[in-house]
Amino acid sequence: MRKFENYQMKKRVVFVIVACLFAMFFTTTSCTDKKAASNPMDTEFVGEDTASVDSLELLAASATMPKGADELFDDFMFNFASNRGLQLQRIAFPLTVEKDGKSQTVNRNQWKIEHFFMDQDYYTIIFNNRDEMELMKDTTVSKAVIEKIYLDNGRVQQYFFDRSTGMWMMRSMKEGTLDKSIHASFLKFYQRFSSDEKFQVESMNNTVEFTAPDPDDDFNTMTGEIYPEQWPSFKPGLIPSGFIYNIEYGRISSGSNTKIFVTRGIANGYETEMTFQMIGGKWKLVKFTT
Repeated sequence: MRKFENYQMKKRVVFVIVACLFAMFFTTTSCTDKKAASNPMDTEFVGEDTASVDSLELLAASATMPKGADELFDDFMFNFASNRGLQLQRIAFPLTVEKDGKSQTVNRNQWKIEHFFMDQDYYTIIFNNRDEMELMKDTTVSKAVIEKIYLDNGRVQQYFFDRSTGMWMMRSMKEGTLDKSIHASFLKFYQRFSSDEKFQVESMNNTVEFTAPDPDDDFNTMTGEIYPEQWPSFKPGLIPSGFIYNIEYGRISSGSNTKIFVTRGIANGYETEMTFQMIGGKWKLVKFTT
């Protein structure tokens, strides 16, 4: 524990620097999250396009996908989210959109480009186990779902993709309440965990495994255990709240008693993992890595 005490003192010294960096990285993101969480989702995904149908067809026809980008969903998704023409090309119009059990269709000229989390500096993913984490690198995965999760509103919007002909395509959308999500129990817990520091401490296991960069060696990490009362000094610099994303790769488990909550920076190298387990009927933080 002496090494951890020294680490804790050093962490306080660098905390101001880290806080400033996070302020620069995430100030814009935080504003975006609050705006997204406070607005209804009814009109977020459609909007009359001022371009003519013919010009939209030409734009889609001229879009190209980098070679090999269809192999992994992540590679496809980053291109899909940033290229308007490609997005129009890779959506199966007329698109079926289901909201609370009622369906409608959206035509090409009604579609409003969706940048997903490209407009922010990070994204989040929820896994049930480490095997699911390996699916991100699996070129045989042929189905994926991107979820926009509004924790405060208790709603989720899902975008369904498949790769049935060698090319990823968005096939449909669905919007509904969080209580129908396979992560419903955890998301209800996480909504409070992410916004209530006292509840965070209450939700820690008796001891929590902790892994972080070694302050004495830039090339190694240090692992140990911390106690609930030490959480304020060791907790990650970013715990997303209000509005988060999730990506499901392929077929995932349901009813799992373990959740691995990953936060990844898009361009700044930031990454954290928080592992939660259902213990005695309550979700508990058992491990985290920064």
